[in-house]
Formats: sequence, structure tokens, C-alpha cells
Amino acid sequence: MVLGIDNILLSDEGAGVKAVEELRDRYDCSGAVEIIDGGTMGVELLPYFEERSHILIIDAVKTGRKPGTIVRIEDPPAYFSTKTSPHQIGLADVMGIAVITDIMPQYITLFGIEPKQLSTGLDLSTEVAQNLSRQVNILVAELKKIGVDVQPKNQ
Repeated sequence: MVLGIDNILLSDEGAGVKAVEELRDRYDCSGAVEIIDGGTMGVELLPYFEERSHILIIDAVKTGRKPGTIVRIEDPPAYFSTKTSPHQIGLADVMGIAVITDIMPQYITLFGIEPKQLSTGLDLSTEVAQNLSRQVNILVAELKKIGVDVQPKNQ
């Protein structure tokens, strides 16, 4: 499953959802992968964790790096020690419950993009917008690596 989480009303905070939209627009993925716009859902995401072997999460992630920097976090812990994403509390709750109820997928990878601005607005900053396609390409490569058939759509 590919899960984009973010609040599209807070400029760069919408990067995860916009990446999922771009993935859907540019690529056909085999039926084995579900692409979910998780928006700002928290514990409501829990059913999506059931019976999954892999979950790829796309989110805006504050790491202190240059805006637009893409980071990859393998197997993010169920309880984050430092807050790197505005959704982290909801995500940490979901992962914690998934661990307790024994539905935690074996592989979870977080693909984050460093935001520049989190103010009210629908547009991504130039730095994040310029790296969104690269983030989608990294995601496509990861999907292929785990055996998902990903093909460009005829445009």
C-alpha cells in the first residue's frame, strides 16, 4: 500500500497527498498495491494496516534539512521519540495500536520531503514542488524493488 498523508490546506504540508495524486496520474500499478490519500486521518487509518506486508508512507517531514530534501526512514518506530511530522502523533497512535493488535505490517518505509512553509495555502513552495516528481520517481523505484508492476500511463 502507498499512503499519502498531509493537510493540503497548509502549503508544503500537502506534499504527501500531492505525491500520491501524481503517482496515480502518471503510473498504473498492479492490482496488488492500493494507493490511499490518507489526508489528515489518524486512527481511521488503522484498517489500512491490516493484512499488509508493505506500507510506503509519503509525508512532509521536518528534519532540519534544506527545504525540498527527500528523506527515507526505514521501519519508522511505532512511537516516535521526536516529532518530525505534524501527523506523527496520529501516525504513532496508529502504529502503536497496530503493534498491540498484531496487525503491524512487516515493512514500513516513510518517504518524507522537507517542507519550507506550513502556512495556510494550497500551493507548494518552489523547493518542494521542484522535488515532488523526484519523490514520486523514488517511490516508483521502491515499488518495483518490492515486486510491484508499475508502468507509465500513456499520456
